[in-house]
Amino acid sequence: MGIDLPLIWFLIIGFGVMMYVVTDGFDLGIGMLFPFIRDTAQRDVMVNTVAPVWDGNETWLVLGGAGLMAAFPKAYAILLSAFYVPAMLMLVGLIWRGVSFEFRFKADEAHKPFWDKAFMLGSFVATFSQGLILGAYIEGVQVVDGVSAHGVMDWLSPFAVFTGLGVVVAYGLLGATWLVLKTEGALQQRIIRLTRPLTLAVLLAIVIASVWTPFINPAMAERWLTVPNIWYFAPVPVLVLASTWGLLKQLRGEPHGGPFGWALMLVFLGYSGFVISVWPHIVPPALTIWDAAAPLQSMGFTLVGALLIIPMIIGYSSWAYYVFRGKVKVGEGYH
Repeated sequence: MGIDLPLIWFLIIGFGVMMYVVTDGFDLGIGMLFPFIRDTAQRDVMVNTVAPVWDGNETWLVLGGAGLMAAFPKAYAILLSAFYVPAMLMLVGLIWRGVSFEFRFKADEAHKPFWDKAFMLGSFVATFSQGLILGAYIEGVQVVDGVSAHGVMDWLSPFAVFTGLGVVVAYGLLGATWLVLKTEGALQQRIIRLTRPLTLAVLLAIVIASVWTPFINPAMAERWLTVPNIWYFAPVPVLVLASTWGLLKQLRGEPHGGPFGWALMLVFLGYSGFVISVWPHIVPPALTIWDAAAPLQSMGFTLVGALLIIPMIIGYSSWAYYVFRGKVKVGEGYH
């Protein structure tokens, strides 16, 4: 039996997307938490917790996009055509957020409020756009003669708007638990109070999405609700409830890294449920990973590069997080 290159590339792209959700998720979440923290010095601390690593986090998004283009060019063309508008909104949000992040450090006190608002807006637009793409992707893409038959605004639906808000809440939870890990004192206590309702909101979003999804995609209903699959996948919702309980429990007393670990677990379980729902399609419900795969020679050639680059990304990212470990205090930061 030969090597299943489409499956390997699916796992690589899935890993890259998951790493992006985890790493860029919490710094996007920090931007969306700004409205709840009014003190400028505390906002400075929030930004300084991600200042050394935020731009490197987006490397995973580039890896996922480039991997999709290299390994599944047909899927790349179809999905980009179908989701062109929300993808452009996401990129505009990421660019605006990046500009505001850097300009905020240089701005005087008179102009800093403007860049604070820009940072909030860019973070929200980028996050909400990613959620729109997620919801539209789950609903499926119409493919006719190998190309997308989606209209310009066919991605916009109540379910896509809901998933957009769900991703906003999930990233907010990642940002909040990251700040519990990286801050102390009054700011940490304020964030802990915000984390509790965010945790319950994420749980509610997962429950609603789990109930709603089978109604919009019969194939996903069959995947989850038929025997014996229902028994195989039953641990996922059980673990979601356990993770929620563990996160809330960790917020008592003087929490440190525990809440962030449980939040990562909760997000990973949501991501696992998504992968279970769409498998083995790369363009649901039209194309499987084998239907959309590039020629095997191309996939093998690009796999060599991916296997060299991914350990490098993991290595320098891990080193950055290690070097800048510990709490960030008011008046201290990385410039």
